Amino acid sequence: MTMASISLARIFFLYLVPILVFTASAILRAQTLMAGSGPGSLVRIFNEDSAVLESQETRKDLPCGVNPIKPQLGFDMKFHAGYEISIPLRELSGSEDLLTTIFRVTPDSNKDEPVYFSHRISVPSIEADAHGDAYLQGFFDIGEGKYHVDFLIRDRSERVCSSFWDTDASLPGKEKQLALVIPPNTIAASEMEPFKEEPPVERAVDTQHGDGPLNVKVLVNFAPQNFRSATLQPLDMNALVAILRSIAREPRIGKFSIVAFNMQEQRVLYRQKASEQIDFPALGDALNSLKLGTVDLKRLSQKHGDTEFLTDLITQEMKDTKDRPDALIFAGPKVMLDESVPQDTLKDIGQVEYPVFYMNYNFNPQSNPWRDAIGNTVKFFKGAEYTISRPPDLFHAWTEIMSRIVKFRVGRRDAGSSSQ
Repeated sequence: MTMASISLARIFFLYLVPILVFTASAILRAQTLMAGSGPGSLVRIFNEDSAVLESQETRKDLPCGVNPIKPQLGFDMKFHAGYEISIPLRELSGSEDLLTTIFRVTPDSNKDEPVYFSHRISVPSIEADAHGDAYLQGFFDIGEGKYHVDFLIRDRSERVCSSFWDTDASLPGKEKQLALVIPPNTIAASEMEPFKEEPPVERAVDTQHGDGPLNVKVLVNFAPQNFRSATLQPLDMNALVAILRSIAREPRIGKFSIVAFNMQEQRVLYRQKASEQIDFPALGDALNSLKLGTVDLKRLSQKHGDTEFLTDLITQEMKDTKDRPDALIFAGPKVMLDESVPQDTLKDIGQVEYPVFYMNYNFNPQSNPWRDAIGNTVKFFKGAEYTISRPPDLFHAWTEIMSRIVKFRVGRRDAGSSSQ
C-alpha cells in the first residue's frame, strides 16, 4: 500500500446508463470515502493504482473512452466538472463483474494536496454477444482555478483504463463580482440532494435605524419550462431551488413565508408561514407528491380552471394581512394562460404596501418573449420582473431586488416619521 496526501475523499456520483446495463441501486450509490480526509491527512491506495496515476501514461487494457466534462457554473454558484465513460458491452460480458474508479484532482496552486475519490460499480451478468456501450458519468465541484485530473477505472480482472487531463474554471471579466459558494482552488463533493437543509445564517440588524430583519413572502411555481411536459427535469428543479436558496442566504431577511404550487395540477403543494429559515427537506417531501403525467377529469371540465386557481391564490396571499411582508416575490417559469387574472380582481385587492417582484425562470427567453399571467399581475402592482436564464442573471436580479426592498422600507419609514 502507498500513502498520499489528501484534503477530501468523498463525492456523490450520478451514474447514467441509458441501455440499462446496471441496476438503479448500483447507479445511485454514493462515492466510497477513502481512508483519511482533511488537510494533511493520508489516504491509502494499492501500489498498482498509485503507479498508474503517477505514470501519467494512458492505458487501454480495459477498452474505454473517457471524455472530460468542462467546468460549468450552475445556478447554485458552483463550478461543476466531471467526466463521461463509455465501455463496450462485450468487454463486460460474462458473469457478474465489479468496476472500480479511482481518480484525484489536484489544484495547480497547491500540488501537495490532491483530492482523491473512489467508487465501486456492480455489473450484472451480460451476454457474450451483447452490442452497444455502457455509459457512466461522474461529477465533482471546484472553485475558480486550474486543476489536473488523474483517472483510472479497472475491472475484477485488473484490466485498467486510465486518462489524464487539465481543466480550468474561470469567470469572464464582466462576471468576476459573482459570489461563488466554493473558494478558489478548492475541490468539493457534488451535492446530490437538492433539498438538503440550509446551514444557519447570521442575520443582520440595522442598528442605525433600529429596524429588524426583513420579512418576505415567496410564491414559487414548481413546474417545467414546457407547460405540457409530464416531468420536472433536474435542471429546472435545481434552478428553482437555487432561487430559493439565494433568498434563504440573504442575511437581511429574518422571516420567510413560502408557498410552493404547481399550475398544471392547480394545487398548492407546500406552505410555510413566517419562519426563521426555509425548511428545504419538508419542501422536498411535499414536491414528491407531484404527478404531472396524470390528468384530473374534474380540472378538464373547468374551462378556465387554471386562471381561477391562479386568481384565488394571488387574492388569498396578497389580501392576507396577518403578517404583512416587506416584499412579495413570485418565482418560476412562465404561466401562459388563455385568460389572465381579471383586472377587476386585482383592483379589488387594492394598493399593496410592499414591493412586488417576479423572478421568471426562462431557460430560452427568445422562444417565448411575451409577458405571462404572473408578469401581468406584477406589472399591475407596479412591480419589477427579472428574467433568469443563466446563473449571473440570478445574482444580478437578487442584488437589485434586495436594493429595492431596502430602499422601499427606508422610504416608508421616513414617510411615517414626516407624518408624525
